Amino acid sequence: MLRTYKKTHNKYKIKGKKKFNFLTFGSCGLKAISCGRITKEKWESVQWVLRKKFKTELNTKQNKIWNLVELNNSLTKLSLESRMGKGKGLIYTQSKFVREGSLLFEFDSFPQQFHKEIIKFMQSRVSIKLQLVKF
Repeated sequence: MLRTYKKTHNKYKIKGKKKFNFLTFGSCGLKAISCGRITKEKWESVQWVLRKKFKTELNTKQNKIWNLVELNNSLTKLSLESRMGKGKGLIYTQSKFVREGSLLFEFDSFPQQFHKEIIKFMQSRVSIKLQLVKF
């Protein structure tokens, strides 16, 4: 499905601003400790790999994963040969600037023996430091 995205000039989150990041859906979740930017392609690959990891480790389809990141910033790129005054450029991807303390994922029906394994696995995939939060 082809979707057109709006070029944004403001870098702050427009909709759905949360003051506190507590667990709302699941029993445990992944929280960002450091700041960083996540692109759309990177985030989709992390989601896909995480679902696959859950299916292979837990061998059930009863576990639930909630994605709490909304991509709100469009990244544009202008060709190197273009002179000044030719506009902002074309959108090549979307991104999200993750602040420290924001929740990325929430899990439900997740055994305690896999907590350290999932943290190590996600640290290798994402360039942001993560911490596991329990209810």
